[in-house]
Amino acid sequence: MTETNRVLIFDTTLRDGEQSPGATMSHSEKLEIAGLLDEMGVDIIEAGFPIASEGDFQAVSEIAKNAETSVICGLARANFKDIDRCWEAVRHAKRPRIHTFIGTSPLHRAIPNLNMDEMAERIHDTVTHARNLCDNVQWSPMDATRTEWEYLCRVVEIAIKSGATTINIPDTVGYTAPRESADLIQRLIETVPGADEVVFATHCHNDLGMATANALAAVEGGARQIECTINGLGERAGNTALEEVVMAMKVRNDIMPFFTEIDSTKLMHISRRVATVSGFPVQYNKAIVGKNAFAHESGIHQDGMLKNAETFEIMRPEDVGLAETNIVMGKHSGRAALRSKLKELGFELADNQLNDVFVRFKALADRKKEVFEDDLLALMRDQESGEEYDRIQVKFLRVICGTEAPQSADLILEIDGKEVRTTAQGDGPVDATFNAVKELFPHNSHLQLYQVHAVTEGTDAQATVSVRMEEEGRISTGQSADTDTVVASAKAYVNALNRLLVRREKSDPNADVKQVSYKDAG
Repeated sequence: MTETNRVLIFDTTLRDGEQSPGATMSHSEKLEIAGLLDEMGVDIIEAGFPIASEGDFQAVSEIAKNAETSVICGLARANFKDIDRCWEAVRHAKRPRIHTFIGTSPLHRAIPNLNMDEMAERIHDTVTHARNLCDNVQWSPMDATRTEWEYLCRVVEIAIKSGATTINIPDTVGYTAPRESADLIQRLIETVPGADEVVFATHCHNDLGMATANALAAVEGGARQIECTINGLGERAGNTALEEVVMAMKVRNDIMPFFTEIDSTKLMHISRRVATVSGFPVQYNKAIVGKNAFAHESGIHQDGMLKNAETFEIMRPEDVGLAETNIVMGKHSGRAALRSKLKELGFELADNQLNDVFVRFKALADRKKEVFEDDLLALMRDQESGEEYDRIQVKFLRVICGTEAPQSADLILEIDGKEVRTTAQGDGPVDATFNAVKELFPHNSHLQLYQVHAVTEGTDAQATVSVRMEEEGRISTGQSADTDTVVASAKAYVNALNRLLVRREKSDPNADVKQVSYKDAG
């Protein structure tokens, strides 16, 4: 294949993906994900929005310093202050990029209250300023797919003449369809002067479920950069999923003769890590990385798979990082077997980390006949969920249930190193438990989502509980797994509270969040 058929992968998990309500990642988690993206061969990593907060700036800056091969990009609005802050964050990267944008559709032009000429002038000035700082500048006309054709051509030409090296065409609200997506890119390349001297990119949202199809169609129309995220994470219905476009071009290279430099064997591991740190689990039937993507239950399917795997699978599990072997894990398994199985699942643990997990694995194995892969993944999610969010910890929980309401929960929490205890009642064991948490740690957040699903089958299955909480516009998610659903609920609720405290600190660094009145131990 020729270099003209190479498609650059621009990953925006750490920027657009993190903008999903409740998906905020910690500083160390961002650095870890950026490192995995770099190792996997992602061409450009959009590390964040440096002007948004000091935390975002620090994360982008450190990612820029640590990146080995990827271009490190920061996002900036169309003003000098944003662009200068972005440059300060990315300037130490081996390969820095500034990405600046402005909304060009009629609806978006009304936000800064600029007419067409005023906006055109601002595009010229800000792109020129960015190019004077950095020789790698990307420009995006936000909501391009709803921008008037003549005006879109005009502003794209201005951006190219002002020094942009990449022109990204965003389908910001997931409005377009594949044929339109391909035609738009092709017409811009054929119409706009200088278009053959820049890279055209596509950024598609999934509001109508067509993000992957629209991105691939744009490539057929001439785009050579796809903006995407791991697991399709992103605002509203999400973005184009990186794993989907990469594997689509790899599997159907006969009709899409394009290629990327992505090491696809790392897809499953990074998918699981992003799901863990973001608190957004991957749906079971998600393409490429979902639990059921390589699972077969139908008798006809199983028979076909036993005779020839290609009967019902168009990719090998190994191509995306799934191992074929299956080590059965149970209460007699040792550390070596656990280390091997976790490594197979993408987790490299130091000895002290393995010891911590092994204790929890043994406790789980004593309650279950067999510990499945999904149990181990839930165990790792639960292990990691509290690493940086542990001001509040569940130390003891006993729930009394009966046929008549109310139920009661006897709870001990450790808050900032001090154990406190209370007994609370509620309409059911979970409600009583949550009421007890609120008594010990008063807060004004509201529970937006409470969700339970069994990790595996059987009466001894672990339950994974997900909760989402909101406080003054700040949203956090929490997850936990346990064979006891109420215990998992308590830990998930507390995990979400801990994450909310981190978000509160980030939004108001001067707030003294440690001054919390809680009930003394009795």
